[in-house]
Amino acid sequence: MPLITMPREMGSLGKDVAAEVAKRLGKSVVHHEIADQLANKMRLRKSHVMRFLEGKSGMWEKMATDETSLSIFTADEIFRIAESQDVAVIRGWGATHLLNQVSHVMRVRVCAPYETRVKRMMERLKTDDQAFVDKEIRMSEEAHTAITRRHFDLNWKDAEHYDLVLNTERVSVEECASSLLDLLKSPHFRETDESRQRLRDLALVAHVRAALRNDEKTQKLHVNVESANGHVTLSGVTERGENSDNAAEIAAKTPGVGGVTNNIRSRDRQFSRLDS
Repeated sequence: MPLITMPREMGSLGKDVAAEVAKRLGKSVVHHEIADQLANKMRLRKSHVMRFLEGKSGMWEKMATDETSLSIFTADEIFRIAESQDVAVIRGWGATHLLNQVSHVMRVRVCAPYETRVKRMMERLKTDDQAFVDKEIRMSEEAHTAITRRHFDLNWKDAEHYDLVLNTERVSVEECASSLLDLLKSPHFRETDESRQRLRDLALVAHVRAALRNDEKTQKLHVNVESANGHVTLSGVTERGENSDNAAEIAAKTPGVGGVTNNIRSRDRQFSRLDS
């Protein structure tokens, strides 16, 4: 089953398009639910996670948020959802860029002119405070821009990152959904053995990285993880006193991993060779 990803763009009606597509496919949309899982894994409140991602967190909340862990656990959750057959659309959370190497994933941006989005949000929030709405939209987009630049080194608004861009100022929600579903029938988005294996390998990388980050023995290790046909390869250099065998053991226990090659080198050994 093909999967659709959409960035979150306040006032664009992307939420409505996603809901209409999911309804026609008999599947679900995932958006806010991811925050619950991240909050549990990071032992934070859901509101804390949401404020941080929306650029609204204060100094103490920023200090209490481990951005690396948040990134790792987000990828883990996105790939877990992508492997499910119950979801039609994932909105936000960098899913568009995390899944861009999987050919049966369609990347869609639903947008509208800024002034139109401000007007829609004022109507949705039942407020005439345009300055407040303008601030909320700009703050959200600045945070999104900073996160995608930092983690993916790209501008999320560039059209080249999407298979389809829909402007809801000119195209209705129903027409957007129909256009999206028509394109989804293209052979380019057909699920194949190769695309499924690519998804499995990318998912294994995310799951192993999350497992390593979640274990006290390995959460500080800087380990590169690769996967090919279910076989995981670990590489990198450990600091003195760190045991790379722990990483290999944890990776091997991760569901779906068929085997592990441990190419992690110890800095102790490097220095001993230099001293000899």
